[in-house]
Amino acid sequence: MFSIFFEVLDFAIPILIMIFLGLFGTGILIELGFMQKFSGLVRPLFKYTNLPDTCASAFMVSLGSTVAANGMVVNFKEGGCIDEKETMLCALLNSTPAYVREIITYQIPIVLPALGPVVGGFYVMVFILTAIVKVSTVILLSRIFLKKNRCMYDENISSKKVTLKSAVKKSLKRNRKLFTKIAVIYLSMTTLVFILKERGAFEVFNVLPLADLFGIPSESIVPLTSYVASPILGISLLGPMISNNGISNIQAMIVLMLGSMFMLPVFSIRSLLPRYISIFGPRIGIRIVAFSTGISILVRFCVLVVLLSIAN
Repeated sequence: MFSIFFEVLDFAIPILIMIFLGLFGTGILIELGFMQKFSGLVRPLFKYTNLPDTCASAFMVSLGSTVAANGMVVNFKEGGCIDEKETMLCALLNSTPAYVREIITYQIPIVLPALGPVVGGFYVMVFILTAIVKVSTVILLSRIFLKKNRCMYDENISSKKVTLKSAVKKSLKRNRKLFTKIAVIYLSMTTLVFILKERGAFEVFNVLPLADLFGIPSESIVPLTSYVASPILGISLLGPMISNNGISNIQAMIVLMLGSMFMLPVFSIRSLLPRYISIFGPRIGIRIVAFSTGISILVRFCVLVVLLSIAN
């Protein structure tokens, strides 16, 4: 039990530090009135939605930190500027810049060299397609279910001359309770996930006996199941099979889509769910993660159907 506790601390403390810096850093920017200026940079995207400009400010921050952006969204909601539906759509939109960051820091330097330009390029395109679908979904749902909200959270802040010292104090006061709540819930949820993992609750995802139904070689079962546990490991094992012609490009793409579809729920439960519940609470947090993960799986399923039709 003590070993799990130390594992939880080792995993959670760096993330909590990141959340702390994100919350208080963006709080300072809000107090200094910078966020209202930032929102204008992404306003062209938001003119197609019925989301308020406050969400544009958060989206701008999400280019650097999704956690910090979602911390802003919580403040907007608690301040009465946005309702529950707007909170969910803002958070979903905030998740899309992470795809750009992942392409730059993970896909290009790791995936492309490992899988080659054809399969690796395909993998990158799936990520781009997923981001486009998520943004399009937010735009569509906001147009259908929301009326234009012109609320500007703490708009009067920008008209005041606030010193940096004062901004730091106000940010600490504003976000202290929120961070404490996030830390307690995040540590609790992460502990629960680690206990479940220790007891083998996620091992069911590592057994894919139906993989042969998709027309892939039996040797690809190893990188497929490895991908579910660790995408980098799965890709590392799949790369040599492609280069040695042990598996065709189409079959490799099918393996990647299958592995991704089974990996996403595991990743969401293990990493995203504790984070989003700690920030937004169980009700909204679970909905955001389920909806976002569902879109990602649906995109991969559609791509998989196309690949299977080509393979046959």
